[in-house]
Amino acid sequence: MIKDVKIEINGQTIIAKSNQTILKAAEANGIYIPRLCYFEGIHEEGNCRVCSVKINNQKSLKPACRTLCDEGMKVVTDDIDVYQTVTMNLQLLSHKHHFECFNCSREDSCEFLDLLRRYSIENELTHLYGPHGVPIYVSDSSGVMTIDSSKCILCGRCVSACEKFTGLGILNYNERGSETYIGPALFHSLEDAGCIYCGKCIQACPTGALSEKDDIRAVEYALRNPSKKVIVQVAPSVRATLGEEFGYPIGTNVEGQMFAALKAIGFDEIMDTNFTADLTILEEGTEFIHRLENGGPFPMFTSCSPGWVNYLELYHPELIPNLSTCKSPQQMAGALIKTHYAKKLNFDPKDIVSVSIMPCIAKKEEARRPDMGREGYRDVDIVLTTRELARLIKRKKIDFKNLWPIKPFGMLSSYTGAGTIFGATGGVMEAALRTVTEILEGQSTPIDFTELRGNSDIKEATYMIQGKPVHVAVVHGGKAIGAFIDEMNKHDKKYHFVEIMGCTGGCINGGGQPVVDAKRSEKLDVRSLRASVLYQLDQSSEFRKSHQNKYVQELYQEFLGKPNSHLSHELLHTHYQKRSSYSKIKSL
Repeated sequence: MIKDVKIEINGQTIIAKSNQTILKAAEANGIYIPRLCYFEGIHEEGNCRVCSVKINNQKSLKPACRTLCDEGMKVVTDDIDVYQTVTMNLQLLSHKHHFECFNCSREDSCEFLDLLRRYSIENELTHLYGPHGVPIYVSDSSGVMTIDSSKCILCGRCVSACEKFTGLGILNYNERGSETYIGPALFHSLEDAGCIYCGKCIQACPTGALSEKDDIRAVEYALRNPSKKVIVQVAPSVRATLGEEFGYPIGTNVEGQMFAALKAIGFDEIMDTNFTADLTILEEGTEFIHRLENGGPFPMFTSCSPGWVNYLELYHPELIPNLSTCKSPQQMAGALIKTHYAKKLNFDPKDIVSVSIMPCIAKKEEARRPDMGREGYRDVDIVLTTRELARLIKRKKIDFKNLWPIKPFGMLSSYTGAGTIFGATGGVMEAALRTVTEILEGQSTPIDFTELRGNSDIKEATYMIQGKPVHVAVVHGGKAIGAFIDEMNKHDKKYHFVEIMGCTGGCINGGGQPVVDAKRSEKLDVRSLRASVLYQLDQSSEFRKSHQNKYVQELYQEFLGKPNSHLSHELLHTHYQKRSSYSKIKSL
């Protein structure tokens, strides 16, 4: 006899029929359970176990397509145990599958491919040789980038991009003939090849042979761990680029939808790295004022670009004393999340998973630096690029374009216009000067320092502060960095303050940003279109100077004391050291 039964799925009480399977009852109530082998009325055998669910907290999982609903049943469809089982089953199935998606009649309607994407299954190579016995070169040991020669077509675009944008020649052709592959020159690994992780090679690659190290699965696991509080921060420039992954024109502000998507993904708290961009200005600006008052050392270089920091440590360690000791806004946010904010939430820092959404693959490496944490935990646990966030949103089947825009509230989510423009080349310097000039002059000073804007590789300006000339410069892109330092040393040019970014255009053109195909990038000024979003946000902000951020002021009053205090140096500052690349090792 068929009867109504009351069951619970993921905490939601529903009424089902006693002859209904869990799969059908869930689908009838808008609850997603993956399926693959199930085909109603034709094949209902439960062979693939992709629809596995947990029932009444039992360790043994059951196939939802074969298990009937029963009175009082409590079903969980997506905790860590279920996720691990489903991913393991998909991995086993993928090892049996010959992937030829580009030439497949189901390339746009493949249920299997859709599941592999949704569960972030990697196409793991089970052999070291290609179809003709050609060795396959795979490297992801850096934790930042992945090189997979099985996807490489030897077009050479990455080799040229590395040379054009950095002048370092990290990538090259190795071996000869049919065994040729592209990787770090002289057969070295990326870790010792002198790579600064700017990601320009990834953006130049037409196939995906070069990519960021994908950390989506680490986030998926953290979100399913009930003992963890997952807190996410998002960089200034991401709001200006994320929309491109969902069909928006280049130069569209999707800030509201971005925050709504982060909420829909399931993050417990949403922070805005713009807040710590403002905080960086207070710390870095104070450091610069101290140098002005004490005669240097000059120039003081900004330190918020990890690609630039890598460049300096590897190729010009003699300039380390000139580098600001400030951590980047990403790392400042991570430090605050694991200390001050953890205390406010009454949460053990070791039970917080700190996630950042960044425009840059070098941020992955920065988060792994040994000095970016304390007491056995890291300030930032997982870094996703803009591209990875877009993939996560798509895999979660979130309808990005139809999300209702939201804005997060809280101490670490407020920002000024100055914090926003950090994402464009010249933005850090302009933000710093807005605050430094006002503090030193003791009165309201100009807001717009337009001489520092635009995409010229090297921009210079002189401003009168307290009646004295202060010489500043803005440099972006590895090749321009080398040229600037050579010129500065050759002609003994004097600067007081220099902003340097590892990527041309700054963060809006970072190595983790959406890839613009070659034809479009040739026709459009992508860097300017993206940067315009940040300057528009700045222009419309009520407060446009970092020291006007009332929550930054409260942070100092409640916790840090004052800029450059002992506690500020402990949490928000760091140190740098000389590193060697293989080219230097070889020359010894």
